[in-house]
Amino acid sequence: MIADAAALAEAVAAFAAGTGPVAVDAERASGYRYGQRAYLVQLRRAGAGTALIDPVACPDLSGLGEALKDAEWVLHAATQDLPCLREIGMVPTRLFDTELAGRLAGFPRVGLGAMVESVLGYVLEKGHSAVDWSTRPLPEPWLRYAALDVELLVDLRDALEAELERQGKLEWARQEFDAIAAAPPAEPRKDPWRRTSGMHKVRRRRQLAVVRELWETRDRIARRRDVSPGKVLGDAAIVEAALALPPNAHALAALNGFGRVNRRQLEQWQAAVDRAKALPEAQLPPPGQPVTGPPPPRAWADKDPAAAARLSAARAAVTALAERLAMPQENLITPDTVRRVCWEPPQPADAASVAAALARHGARPWQVEQVTPVLVAALTADPGA
Repeated sequence: MIADAAALAEAVAAFAAGTGPVAVDAERASGYRYGQRAYLVQLRRAGAGTALIDPVACPDLSGLGEALKDAEWVLHAATQDLPCLREIGMVPTRLFDTELAGRLAGFPRVGLGAMVESVLGYVLEKGHSAVDWSTRPLPEPWLRYAALDVELLVDLRDALEAELERQGKLEWARQEFDAIAAAPPAEPRKDPWRRTSGMHKVRRRRQLAVVRELWETRDRIARRRDVSPGKVLGDAAIVEAALALPPNAHALAALNGFGRVNRRQLEQWQAAVDRAKALPEAQLPPPGQPVTGPPPPRAWADKDPAAAARLSAARAAVTALAERLAMPQENLITPDTVRRVCWEPPQPADAASVAAALARHGARPWQVEQVTPVLVAALTADPGA
């Protein structure tokens, strides 16, 4: 594994001199460490071979990213790896996503192992995908497993490109890849504590405040210790404490998830509960986040029956089109885009205005071309038909 400046410089020179696309992968320590940083970066390129780089020992890989700026990067499920690669200075200008290519080509299983087996006929070694990649030194079997993730990625890319060309979808795929490469970093989530598993059970604002306080306390501890928040305190325990509103640490200790916590930690969690219980009404979190866009579809029939009819017709039409094109519906057009166009349809609902509305909501040109006719038909159909 490359873990010092001299070895990294040699790798940068070798990959800069290589030819053709470069296969790129990254391993994180999800479930073990705080955040989604990369703990191993794997690359393979013709003329350069395979390199495994330790981004803990070599945290700035911007020189490598610069050396590969003109190459096409081949990744599997690119949107999962690009954020952690960006953190260490690796940002592609062109890419090919083999998972997304498999979706567009209609493959029923698009995991890397399944794709390699169905397309290339090889079975990849399994068993180390969920290990703690922050471990040092990394065991030899783990390194072999990691190297295999990029061993056949360019071969898979070439086979999928040929299949997409055969189906007439290669230009569609290129538009999707360009959109991924050009996308800015994701904005931080607003109120991330609302994603606590089991939140649907929490109804009252005071209970929501307890979830928020416990979540934020857990997050601070996890960040300081550099461990996964779930290892500090489980979501189920947070929700149970919010529902129970325990009056003291003794009552808190009786709840699931808190029984084995030592006294000092127990007092820390109870202090968070007490802070939430002491908040004035004006500082309690609202029941839900502000809605930006259409209401939930289940409410459409009551709020706007005509819109509900449009949405029903549009969904059926998009589903049928996705089946004809042999791809998942969400890759043809996002459900959110369909909802927004159906809730506030352009006037008049002709091809030009519907196409413009789809483009405003981020649809790529190929999606606009395919989806516009079926949406126009759905928006202009007789609701009573």
